[in-house]
Amino acid sequence: QVRLVESGGGLVQAGGSLSLSCAASGRTFSTYAMGWFRQAPGKEREFVAAITWTGGITYPADYADSVKGRFTISRDNAKITVYLRMNSLKPEDTAVYYCAAREARGRPLYERGLYSYWGQGTQVTVSS
Repeated sequence: QVRLVESGGGLVQAGGSLSLSCAASGRTFSTYAMGWFRQAPGKEREFVAAITWTGGITYPADYADSVKGRFTISRDNAKITVYLRMNSLKPEDTAVYYCAAREARGRPLYERGLYSYWGQGTQVTVSS
């Protein structure tokens, strides 16, 4: 089992920035990738960004088109923590953001069904 704990959500004005963190614990040695998904009220949970690595090598991340150029996902190998830096936030970015981890190998990374472990979610609200 892998336990994921998110932090860093909140309220911000449009154009502002927020950073999210996701700390992983448990059987993390089998983790192939970690990512962020979000779910707005009345909508399906959608892919935001994901990152994968082998040992100390981090490979290029994948991003949803809607966040490319604004969001950056990164990781701290020593802390087994993944971050999501969100810049130029828009009201349509408002959602509950979930951290996720998967053991299934291979790309693409946006396949929600391949993620086995999920955090509890953190609310991000962007006011206009």
